[in-house]
Amino acid sequence: MKEAIEILLQISEDQSVPRNIRRSATKSIEMLNDKSMELPVRAVNAIEELEDSTGDANTPFHTRTMIWQAITKLEIPRDKNEDQKDEYDDEFDDDDDEFDDDEWEEWDEKTQSWVIVRKDESLDD
Repeated sequence: MKEAIEILLQISEDQSVPRNIRRSATKSIEMLNDKSMELPVRAVNAIEELEDSTGDANTPFHTRTMIWQAITKLEIPRDKNEDQKDEYDDEFDDDDDEFDDDEWEEWDEKTQSWVIVRKDESLDD
């Protein structure tokens, strides 16, 4: 989301961009920074605001490209740990036989990876 906001800031400060498009970029930034809503809701609201600008005939081509870049950055806001867990899951079969009854997986913040933990061990130590 940070990258999308940086792109939108460039648009909002570019004096060659029509005022209504700059206003739309600024409004989208405000929506993204509104902590009273969940992240996916903020992203969808900002995308809706920006999509109107891409259809405007007065939008310069370079600005339209930047808007689409920002929209792409906002389309799928996901938790970093979820992405890494998905990669981990893809690497291994879903065999339940891999683990004993006293083993499970935990996220290790130090190594930023999923590790197998045994009942008598713990990552919190």
